[in-house]
Amino acid sequence: MRPERSPESSAVQRQWRVPALVPVVKLIGAAALVGLGLLFAEGDRMRLVLAAAGAVGLAGWAARDLLVPVRLAVDPAGITVVRGLAGRRRLPWDAVEAITVDRRSRMGLSAEILEIDAGDSLHLFGRYDLDAPPDEVAEALRAAHRETP
Repeated sequence: MRPERSPESSAVQRQWRVPALVPVVKLIGAAALVGLGLLFAEGDRMRLVLAAAGAVGLAGWAARDLLVPVRLAVDPAGITVVRGLAGRRRLPWDAVEAITVDRRSRMGLSAEILEIDAGDSLHLFGRYDLDAPPDEVAEALRAAHRETP
């Protein structure tokens, strides 16, 4: 979440990324799934296959966090968001219709999601995508938009 200067210009760019601990926890979970599958398989291959499939899915999710840790970036020209597994999409400021934070409570837990509405697409980011509270990121995005020439 630190400001960085772009080499080709003097403009300040901010990035928000997945916290470093999140992919580590996912990889530990994948290893635990394999271990539990081996421990409780008791000769049943289906249990082992299901545990391995869950572990592969969790490891793939962790790999995405390691390979593409930056989920959101902003500069004077617009916003860059992650698209798909490893792609990026550039949203110029005129394409951004709204930046809001959606708050929901369910079963005693509350969640905040940053929503970037670009008309034809809606981009959603949670706390663990940004390593910052969505309210703070939304305000930083709005401030960057106000500062555009």
